[in-house]
Amino acid sequence: MSEEVLDALTKVFAITTLQDGGTSPKEQSFVEEYFQEVLAQDAIAGYIAKYKEYYEKLWADFGIRVAENEKEIQPGEEEGAPKKITDEERAFQKFSVKLGGLFRKEIAPEKESKLVLSQKILILVRMLELLASDNRITKRRLEVVETSAEYLVKDKKLYKVTSDFVFKTAQELIGQENILTVSSVYIPRTDTIKHIQVERLDGEMIFLRLPDANMYFVKYTGNENIKLNDFLMKPNKIYQFTSGSIIRTQAGNAFYFSDIIANFTSGQQRQKLSFNAVEIEYKFKNGNLGLRGVTVAEGAGNLIGIMGASGAGKTTLLNVLAGLEKPSKGQVLLNGIDIHGETGEAQGVIGYVAQDDLLIEELTVYQNLYYNTKLCFKSFSEKELDERVMKTLEDLGLAHIKHLKVGNVLNKTISGGQRKRLNIALELIREPAVMFLDEPTSGLSSKDSENVLDLLKELSAKGKLIFVVIHQPSSDIFKMFNKLIILDTGGYQAFYGNPVDAVMYFKKQDNQLKADEGQCPSCGNVNPEQIFDIIEARTIDEQGKYTNQRKKTAIQWNELFNKNFSDKVRAVEEHKEKPPKALDLPNKIKQTVIFTVRDFLAKAGNRQYVAINLLEAPLLAFLLAFIIRFENDPLTRGYTYRYNDNMPAYILICVLVALFMGLTVSAEEIIKDRKIQRRESFLNLSRHSYLSSKLIILFTLSAIQTLSFVVIGNAILEIKSMNMLYWFVLFTVSCFANILGLNISATFNSVVTIYITIPLLLIPQMILSGVIFNFDKLNQLVSDRGQVPILADLMVSRWGFEAIAVEQYKNNLYQKPYFEFEKEESIADYRRNFWVDAMRNTLTKTNNLFNNQSDSAKRIVKSNLDLLANEVRREKLIDAQTAYSKANRPKLYQYANIAADLAVGRYTPETGEKLKGYLDSVSNYYRDRFTAANKLKNDNQEYREQQVKGYKLDVYKNKYFNESLSDLVRNANIRDKVLEYRGGFLQQIDPIFQDPLLPANALDYRTQFLAPSKHLFGIRFGTYYFNIAVMWAMSIILYFTLYYETFKKGFNISLTSLFSKKNKSKVKK
Repeated sequence: MSEEVLDALTKVFAITTLQDGGTSPKEQSFVEEYFQEVLAQDAIAGYIAKYKEYYEKLWADFGIRVAENEKEIQPGEEEGAPKKITDEERAFQKFSVKLGGLFRKEIAPEKESKLVLSQKILILVRMLELLASDNRITKRRLEVVETSAEYLVKDKKLYKVTSDFVFKTAQELIGQENILTVSSVYIPRTDTIKHIQVERLDGEMIFLRLPDANMYFVKYTGNENIKLNDFLMKPNKIYQFTSGSIIRTQAGNAFYFSDIIANFTSGQQRQKLSFNAVEIEYKFKNGNLGLRGVTVAEGAGNLIGIMGASGAGKTTLLNVLAGLEKPSKGQVLLNGIDIHGETGEAQGVIGYVAQDDLLIEELTVYQNLYYNTKLCFKSFSEKELDERVMKTLEDLGLAHIKHLKVGNVLNKTISGGQRKRLNIALELIREPAVMFLDEPTSGLSSKDSENVLDLLKELSAKGKLIFVVIHQPSSDIFKMFNKLIILDTGGYQAFYGNPVDAVMYFKKQDNQLKADEGQCPSCGNVNPEQIFDIIEARTIDEQGKYTNQRKKTAIQWNELFNKNFSDKVRAVEEHKEKPPKALDLPNKIKQTVIFTVRDFLAKAGNRQYVAINLLEAPLLAFLLAFIIRFENDPLTRGYTYRYNDNMPAYILICVLVALFMGLTVSAEEIIKDRKIQRRESFLNLSRHSYLSSKLIILFTLSAIQTLSFVVIGNAILEIKSMNMLYWFVLFTVSCFANILGLNISATFNSVVTIYITIPLLLIPQMILSGVIFNFDKLNQLVSDRGQVPILADLMVSRWGFEAIAVEQYKNNLYQKPYFEFEKEESIADYRRNFWVDAMRNTLTKTNNLFNNQSDSAKRIVKSNLDLLANEVRREKLIDAQTAYSKANRPKLYQYANIAADLAVGRYTPETGEKLKGYLDSVSNYYRDRFTAANKLKNDNQEYREQQVKGYKLDVYKNKYFNESLSDLVRNANIRDKVLEYRGGFLQQIDPIFQDPLLPANALDYRTQFLAPSKHLFGIRFGTYYFNIAVMWAMSIILYFTLYYETFKKGFNISLTSLFSKKNKSKVKK
């Protein structure tokens, strides 16, 4: 008991007995006995002396000596001493006037007093009990107590209820709202009468409930040996009946605190709940059993503790009962509903508070609870949301810190206890009928732990059913539970019943002395560790040392449980009413909006995050562009964009930077929310909405990052009129990287693993980008000459680089007007100067070997003839698709069958001469085609210089054209311009001018690297837009893998398979 309460009691005892003759011997004895009960031996004398000293002081202050007063009011003398009575009345009036001052200044000063309502009620009860001890209940004494009550509790109704309880008999109290009686007499129960009939009880037990202070008191009026928490109850003495208390009668009846509460609240409007889990078993994926035949049967208004050694299955049981894990055997029924089989019916009824912190550290206390509430109640207005949030914060004592950011474990802004209460508030605000909490007191101080359990106890008193996994509770916390479930190693149930009974049960099973004592006889404390000391007790060997063998195994404890509790654990009467739902989810679009706003505020609240992500792109752009800008103009010795040899590398780095930024900004997004996501999936919130909100935030950030990168980088390098072209590609690449980063964030369970994975993803993007290594010079197992390798098609860097390079070359302000003319020139130049020469060389080799009869010569001749025939046909087919060919190509009827004649058995030297003539005609045709295209180009250039204001060819070329990029897209530095490959000639130069004119089928999109267009479904698309579409298609595919967690499942299956094979090989060895 606190010093403040003891000091106050010392003074009110003196005040109470001051009138009508002073303290009687019985009252003096009451005071002394009370101090002996609540104080240590060495402190008793001091407080009795304080009492007498204050008593004397009061008499001295009010002008009447104790001895005189006692003499004056001896029985029978009162009427014969009118003058003395007048003095006494005058003293009483003086005392009454100053009584209020005594309370305000000395006993319970309002500003300084630390007394709470429960302590003030306790003082009032002891004042009344002191009066009742000698039954000297005079008018003046009652006036003193009533006046005192006004200053202590300020509630006349509470005083009336309390005084009636102290002074009246059971018969007089029956029918009062806050009274419960227990006796052997049958009294029919009504809405107002609360009574329990028991056999063989002398007298009555009377219980008082004070709901405003959540206090209970009890007194016994008989003469039996009734024990309260193993202490004998004295007749007519008032005892506080606290959480976890047990009263045992001489006949063996037990009254638990939870039973008394249930009797008081049974008539109240409360939800009807039946929670039954019978013979529950749970098997892990590796085949081990986590729970074995566990039974639970509970109704509304109970607080259930789950205890056990590490690895006993406490959290597993909690998860199964909460519906997070499905049992391998048995059912969990809530009002007859199988919570695992009919999840829709049970949705929103159950609340789950994990051991992990589920707070968003960048948000304030209020924001965490506000957005959680908004996701749970679609119909709430802003005012209703605010009122609900504020009420919950006030109920949990968090309103004063509502604007503080919650921070994290290392950067604390609120205490551990406040964090726990806020975590509980996330579920409590929904007011679910059943709540599950996994170690809510872990990491808290003893005071914070008690506060959290006090809160849960209050909730259970309001009709909630609450299950709590707890480890090493204090005595006070242990006694708060209505029932306790104890699990032993391997998931075996060892106990299910009242917590204090658990201590006695295990002591009895261990044949210990005083097995009927569950609490300390002197202080009333319970030591929960005794239970596990007994359960896990080890045998002793012949040398007196403890062995590793337990006295009783988990199986043996379970057998004892089944023997002793099988008839006691019965299913709760099943209620068929649907349990009230505490969830009204918004639609998916609204959920997306809420998730987005919440995520935005969280990110905006992290200044480092904002600063790094907004400054990263500009700094990288400046660093890159500044370094690769150099004096390159051969004439002016200054900088000219046209002669910057680093442009291809710049484009590649742009793509890689976009990939890098997209990956790093998203790599932690899922893993840091994983615990929160588990809870939100438990609430059946939309995963699609959650992921969509992530994408909205990440895409917006990527848009800003890539735009700032492009604007700064291109400005320094003087890349003009290309900002939007660059930005859209880099934005697309970054969005792909965002979704890829979310995938790896969802796949792995460690941030370190995620960041190790990023280089593994980026390096292949560099290797297969097509810039660092030529696709034609890769390993033949992955490459295919003349086409981009399939493996490279999986790399977004290849699509991004090609899109920018091709579009920048095709549509820069210098090249755009002449691109089609130069393409015609390229086609004609290649056919006339390279293709025709290659055909003639092959024909010469064929003629030289024609008469050679060796097998090798015959094979070469056949191969050459097939090549020549194929190329003749292919050239005709390709050229026939061009507009110039349709109008200008000569018919050449004399060569109509030339391809058919180029076959073994039909070929002759005359056919060779005929082919030469055909090649001469084709060469002339392409010469004319080149001349025509060149003339059109020159005419167009002259027109622009003459007619377009400010147009100068050299100026435009310096500003908008880049020689290095031109060399790359035209493959100008290649040694072999034409290459014999797979029965045909492969053009090596000018890939930028080669349209895919002969696709193998409608789905054949494949071309050479840096082709100007792509073919799909019979339609030709520009490379820029086709590549962007491909990248978005890849992103969409990745979104589906993210939504369904494909990579995570595949990775886990692979690991399981790998380690299972290793384990099998070890077993064989």
